[in-house]
Amino acid sequence: MKQNQLSHQQISTSKQLKEIIILCDGVSSPSNIGSIFRLADAFGVKQIIFSNCNINLNSSRLTRTARNTEKTVDYLEVDNTNSAILSFKEKDFKIIALEITDTSTSLEKFKDPENHKFILVVGNEQNGISKAVLELVDVSLYIEMFGLNSSINVAQATGIALYSITNFS
Repeated sequence: MKQNQLSHQQISTSKQLKEIIILCDGVSSPSNIGSIFRLADAFGVKQIIFSNCNINLNSSRLTRTARNTEKTVDYLEVDNTNSAILSFKEKDFKIIALEITDTSTSLEKFKDPENHKFILVVGNEQNGISKAVLELVDVSLYIEMFGLNSSINVAQATGIALYSITNFS
């Protein structure tokens, strides 16, 4: 069967119905930040919030990975992560941590029958989500792993979580 690859202009996209914001707690790698911008664009994320890190939007690694989405996806840098989270809670956002904890639920089992607005919190490449932020989340989710390692790259995990949240919860 002969197939022709389509260009970006030939593909029609649909609008994301859920209001999703990604909060990056200490994510610092330019390639991960660029990937998260690209994922945010792909999944119709409303905004990315960066906290506990200094991002360099002029990094060639970030811009190569983001492929111009750093210019089109809304983002914000905040100094006080806890205040930002509490502000969103007041606006009825559900705060979801993508982190392995003693109370985490498997991402595949997560359901949201009320169709909440979400803040998806992802953490630092080495240390994960800070303890102070974990104390404020409504639910912690983890991605079930089948190999020896218990985690994957933060940008890859973000993509898996966004896919699951937008399609199945």
